[in-house]
Amino acid sequence: MAEPAGFATDFCRASIVQASIVSARNGPLRIAAMNWMQVEAQARRDDRCVLPLGCVEQHAYLSLATDAILAEKVANDAAEPLDIPVFPVLAYGMTPGFAAFPGTVSLRMSTYIAVMEDMLEGFYRAGFRRIVLVNGHGGNAPVMTFCTEWMGKRPDASVKLHNWWAGPRFQAAVKTVNPAASHASWMENFPWTRLDGVALPDAVKPPFNAALYQAANPAKKREILGDGNFHGRYQRSDEEMLSLWQVGVEETRAVMVEDWP
Repeated sequence: MAEPAGFATDFCRASIVQASIVSARNGPLRIAAMNWMQVEAQARRDDRCVLPLGCVEQHAYLSLATDAILAEKVANDAAEPLDIPVFPVLAYGMTPGFAAFPGTVSLRMSTYIAVMEDMLEGFYRAGFRRIVLVNGHGGNAPVMTFCTEWMGKRPDASVKLHNWWAGPRFQAAVKTVNPAASHASWMENFPWTRLDGVALPDAVKPPFNAALYQAANPAKKREILGDGNFHGRYQRSDEEMLSLWQVGVEETRAVMVEDWP
């Protein structure tokens, strides 16, 4: 019996797509390294996907993109053995309190919610139903309220927001190293967030007046913070940091696997 017209072409294309996906599994399954046919096949195989959420804001002597760098890396490291695709990081977030620091870019909440809705709808159209938001910036956390609202409209979808640095296992590990850990301190100082040629102070920064800071406008917040480190040392050993990183990766991976409704 003759094969239907176009059968060979369709079969070859499907085989190429499947082979490409298998090949991609040798490393992180990044959307940036996939085409639409591969994404279509992947969503049919597994309806999970990951979106890292970051921010571009002051981090004292560290990269302005620290939150984006860490969110994307921990998401990729966690998802790699699971063959779950990771979308490019949404690098900009909500950080109005740091607006007086040059280089900080803050989206309005209405803008952020609108972007998130469009992205969730895009994931949904692609066939993804279980979506993990790996968040690297505390100011983005209110977006989960919107995600809950969105799930009410898409009852067959599920969204998790994982603040990776605030996970109980990671925080417990941080406290065993040094409880004085905060924004732009040693806790965020990994080899991939440091800047070449930038020397860090060899000091312990004391805490600031939190009540005064909360009530202050952005210019006053900058005055209170000084260099931007909230408190604590500026750097720890790479051995300690890489050990902490592994805890964060494993905790993030568990979120991708466990407790789906």
